[in-house]
Amino acid sequence: MSMDEQALKQLLHSLIERWESEVVEFKRGGKGFSTSDLGKYLSALANEANLRACESAWLVFGIDDKTRRILGSEYRQSLGELDKLKMQIADGTEPSITFRDIHELETPEGRVLLFEIPAAPMGMPIAWLGHYYARAGESLTSLGLDKLDTIRRQTDATDWSVQLVPNATHDHLDPEAVSKARESFAKKYANRFEPGEVMGWPLATFLDRAKLTLDGKVTRAALLLLGKEEAVPLLSPHPAQLTWKLEGPERAYQHFGPPFLLATTWLYQQIRNVQVRILPEDQLLGVELAKYDQRIVLEALHNCIAHQDYTRNGRVLVTEEPDRLILENAGAFFEGRPEDYVTGHKTPMHYRNPFLVNAMVELNMIDTMGYGIHEMHLGQAKRYLPMPDYDVTDPARVRLTIYGSIVDPAYTRMLIKKTELSLQEILALDRVQKQLPLDKEMASRLRRAKLIEGRQPNLRVSAEIATATATKAQYIHTRGQDDAFYAKLVTDYLAKFGSASRQEIDTLLWDKLSDALDEPKKKAKVGNILTKLRRAGQIRNAGSRGAPEWRLTEADAESSAERNGGSAERD
Repeated sequence: MSMDEQALKQLLHSLIERWESEVVEFKRGGKGFSTSDLGKYLSALANEANLRACESAWLVFGIDDKTRRILGSEYRQSLGELDKLKMQIADGTEPSITFRDIHELETPEGRVLLFEIPAAPMGMPIAWLGHYYARAGESLTSLGLDKLDTIRRQTDATDWSVQLVPNATHDHLDPEAVSKARESFAKKYANRFEPGEVMGWPLATFLDRAKLTLDGKVTRAALLLLGKEEAVPLLSPHPAQLTWKLEGPERAYQHFGPPFLLATTWLYQQIRNVQVRILPEDQLLGVELAKYDQRIVLEALHNCIAHQDYTRNGRVLVTEEPDRLILENAGAFFEGRPEDYVTGHKTPMHYRNPFLVNAMVELNMIDTMGYGIHEMHLGQAKRYLPMPDYDVTDPARVRLTIYGSIVDPAYTRMLIKKTELSLQEILALDRVQKQLPLDKEMASRLRRAKLIEGRQPNLRVSAEIATATATKAQYIHTRGQDDAFYAKLVTDYLAKFGSASRQEIDTLLWDKLSDALDEPKKKAKVGNILTKLRRAGQIRNAGSRGAPEWRLTEADAESSAERNGGSAERD
């Protein structure tokens, strides 16, 4: 949430008046405050907010926790450092959450930081580095078994999908969807039942065996998967809807209601799934493949349906952009973090909609072993395209991106040539191509294998890979030059033209800087070069800080004139 200065002052006053409680904590918040301790407080306050039905908890820096006086905080004074903190907290929490917002308030007494912490989602206690924390009055403590069980059991008796739907009968189910469900069930249990046997069961028998109904009574799960579209009002006020939205030069959208067993395929057919051509090195014939793989898209879409928090009254949204699909469902990632499931080794213990999940398993729509995310990553790797990306920073939703185009040709051609790469190495190189942080151990491993080079956070594909993948030119552009090269360009320019504004220096260096740097990083790079030259006594600012006019110092101007056999312009 975004607050203006007056609202923040009122909030701070209110929090100080109420003083510390299980959902409010005050700290002096010095420059070196431990990130690990910060994570513990987030875990404790998020869990306590859940238990007390509070939307948010608050951690406030810049306040003396004994006198209630504002003293000010020097903790992470740049916006970039605060943004980095959000990522550090998200990386250490399970399930992954971070601050809803970090509010800065300048007061006469000093700077105050108000960390807004979302309550732990229903049924999901928050851990920091594998440990659950809570509050006992004003003290930080471990989350006791009683509180842990209280949070975890919040969904046991409130599985939205198992609830019976008043007035719903078998007549509200779509015949085509029921027929498809029988086929899917028969295929799954082909070693137990003959197809004709399943098709011959009375409807009530089949629905109960497929775990869609309870003693013949229609559940919300049955209406979602097999219900007629006109039966949707029986689920009111909870919407049952999938939405496809096209963004780009053309814009369009379409809504799909139950039966979801059929609707996911209908939605997939709306996607512009053109052929993509990849040209490997030294080959005239390219690799052609569909922009999106149907199995990957349907796996992702079925996961959205299974894990949607229907109590939030939202819809599953599929946004098609020119180069990617973005799938969103309401509710936080339910157990663990997406990366826990990438290797295929983790099996979830709990589900948001257990009854719905079981029914979808019976109909072969999903599995319950946690292999879905693993299979999506393997599928993208086999198609030489970037790995899927999960965004779980917002506890109110999960956002999945499936790429339908190349991000870095070097990465794609490398997957074609280096078939021996492990999934872990592919995942790490995928992070490199997307300019995402890489942990030190993996970075060292890739560097030893000569797969990457550079320093964090500007890692890049190494020269060896560039050679192996016919991307030498791209490598030169992303590698850039050393600072001495850029400094020489600046001093030569000033020797020739006498002076230069910051804009002129930017223009001089911009296209020569590494393509791996985005615009803010290029700005910072130029600024660093100018600072080094100024501190070395080679240049000076003859203008103002807001409108600099860079000139060579007298000593350096004379030196430059001697080198060039002429006279440099003096001030």
